[in-house]
Amino acid sequence: MALRIVASRPDPAIITLPWATPLEEWGEEHVVPLPRGLSRHVVRIVRLRERVYAVKETVEPIAFREYRLLRDLQRMGMPAVVPQGVVAGRVDADGEELPAALITEHLRFSLPYRSLFSHGAGREDLPRLVDALVVLLVRLHLADFYWGDVSLSNVLFRRSADGFAAYLVDAETGELRPSLSRQMREHDVTVATENVFAELLDLQASLPEGGSVARAIEPHEVVELLQRRYDELWSELTGHEEFSAGELWRIERRLERLNDLGFDVDELDIVTDYDGDQVRIQPKVVEAGHHRRELQSLTGLDVEDAQARRLLNDLAAFTAHHDLGREDRQLVANRWLTKIYEPLVALIPDEARGKLEPAQFFHEVLVHRWYLSERAGRPVDIFDTARDYIDTVLRSKPDEALAADEPDDQAQISP
Repeated sequence: MALRIVASRPDPAIITLPWATPLEEWGEEHVVPLPRGLSRHVVRIVRLRERVYAVKETVEPIAFREYRLLRDLQRMGMPAVVPQGVVAGRVDADGEELPAALITEHLRFSLPYRSLFSHGAGREDLPRLVDALVVLLVRLHLADFYWGDVSLSNVLFRRSADGFAAYLVDAETGELRPSLSRQMREHDVTVATENVFAELLDLQASLPEGGSVARAIEPHEVVELLQRRYDELWSELTGHEEFSAGELWRIERRLERLNDLGFDVDELDIVTDYDGDQVRIQPKVVEAGHHRRELQSLTGLDVEDAQARRLLNDLAAFTAHHDLGREDRQLVANRWLTKIYEPLVALIPDEARGKLEPAQFFHEVLVHRWYLSERAGRPVDIFDTARDYIDTVLRSKPDEALAADEPDDQAQISP
């Protein structure tokens, strides 16, 4: 049987991997030595030169189906791991058939939810994780994607300012449909609440080192929060609103609320009654990433949406402080980028660059500055703040450029 590799943007080094050897027998020459947890499939994280991939063994038809579905999600701009390829036709030295392998790119600075708790997350972070999962689920539903197996384990989390951004890593049960029914959405949410409830119980049982953190988790409260946040966000993004013709300002307010949530409205359905006295509005097409797109257009920086919002706020403060409100915003943004953002990020020592993304580092320096200024009773220079943050906080943080734990096979790949 001939080895067959189907790949997008193929890395020639993939051919050099020991495909005639079962994945569980791959050695340190190829595998990144990370702690592992239970897996439905055999999964390994491998490094090829400067790139890191996740490799999962599975049945060939499932591997190709998931690969194509992940490519579809990538083209649609959905938050999901990036598929690299499928390797089929594998046989061992004795000619015995081996499972196909699905390859995805490693998502830098991402962590499974269990690793977040081992990296210092506490009970107060759970609502933020739930919010990130809800935003991901709503975005997928808006794109008519039925997930089928929503859970914390099937998601990777990246820090995004004070919260998190969630990325789908398990598309095995997913399906893109011409139109997603209310019943299918509700089923996804039900599955999410059941899975999250079980995962939190398991977290309490399996993290004795978490001690009080694990025991403080109330699974019932968390799943109720998940249901409520989903309903609220879905209603805000898709629900209709009626008002009199004298209240047209409510259209602008609705758009501003959606912008605050990080969404743009690409299409708004506006209907009036026969006399024009009543107006009914309903967003028809919404797109996530409002702040991210605005920051990228001004500076070229591509960051998570909550990080972008924080950076835009600092840009606004910079503009006001230097009385640049009448200047071209693009020029002001470039000045902020070259005078503040880039020099600040350049202060990160080489040995600490795997701990936080630059945008997250900038956000945390801003938070640290608030504490230092409050303690000093005066504004503290942002570059002095960054140096203090590096010495007192950053150096002691764990490295998050590679996930430190993979509780399930989906920790770094769609399993």
